[in-house]
Amino acid sequence: MPLDLSNDTLVFSFPEIHADAMLRISFQRTLRVPDDGQEHFLPPGLGNFPVRDTDALGTRAPAAWRKRGGVVLPMWQAEACWISFSSPTGYPMAVKVAAGKINAVNGKGWTDALDYEDQDYMEVPNQPWLDGFCVTKGVVRQFVAMPLGQGYTAEGQLNGSEEFGGIQLLVRPLKGKVWEKRQQMETSRFSDMMWSNDALCASVVSMGLAPGGAIRQQIEVAVERPADWAPSNTQLRCFVHIANSAQWTALTGATPPTKPPTAADYTRAGLPWFDLYSDGGALEGSGPLDSMKTVKTLGADKGQYPLGLDESFVLPIPTFLGVKPSITDKADADW
Repeated sequence: MPLDLSNDTLVFSFPEIHADAMLRISFQRTLRVPDDGQEHFLPPGLGNFPVRDTDALGTRAPAAWRKRGGVVLPMWQAEACWISFSSPTGYPMAVKVAAGKINAVNGKGWTDALDYEDQDYMEVPNQPWLDGFCVTKGVVRQFVAMPLGQGYTAEGQLNGSEEFGGIQLLVRPLKGKVWEKRQQMETSRFSDMMWSNDALCASVVSMGLAPGGAIRQQIEVAVERPADWAPSNTQLRCFVHIANSAQWTALTGATPPTKPPTAADYTRAGLPWFDLYSDGGALEGSGPLDSMKTVKTLGADKGQYPLGLDESFVLPIPTFLGVKPSITDKADADW
């Protein structure tokens, strides 16, 4: 199957392009970083969110979900997530991510095309994950789940309405012949439950993603030539609906994950945060995305406190991922 669901992971495969052309996308539970003016390090993954095929829910799913198809996952209100990308063979993929059809990279509305001028996609495996909206160079605003209809989501703030919610994905592989040529060069170099319940459908709360605290993360500048991507008719799309975790049992018959600890409690326990070294170029960020108010700020404007206790803490020394530069002087110790 070109698009499959296995162990709570979406599997995009393109056998017509190449046997190696496969991408795995999972949605990671994580800590919500406080919106306190600090740029936080990368929070940990606390395990995959459970993911279910929307079609398998039958009439328990809202009509709009059934129409769009795709999959559904549960999130508590104000819970955070990050998205993991994994290409088992290192096969290059172009990946677009949108929240409520607002592109998470450049802040524009959804299109099925890749925008090579104002980059609206990421290249995997160069970009192994995405924690939030690309607001400025080297900084994202964390993905935080909020119910539709209150104006917190990216969709609500930039479109003025909240119709879609959820997460939209598009994946396009590199051309097979380009991959084969690279492989040949590398070889030469190195080897020598089901019931009808309309009342439930009406009460299911659809969620969308809103901007939270700031995280140090760069979105890599594309390096692949546009001509090397496979034709658009080979790409795959998937709609990822987000349900309120409080309704997950009624919707699926399964118990939802418990709420994660707070970031401050996690840090006090001495558990690790992360940083990633990259010598690639970073996108400058998106003006529209940077203009959005965070959940905390917009809530204050409304006289609401949707995040509850948003306790700040002293940033710890992170665990470094990738090739870390040598520490040669005091300035380098900031790593």
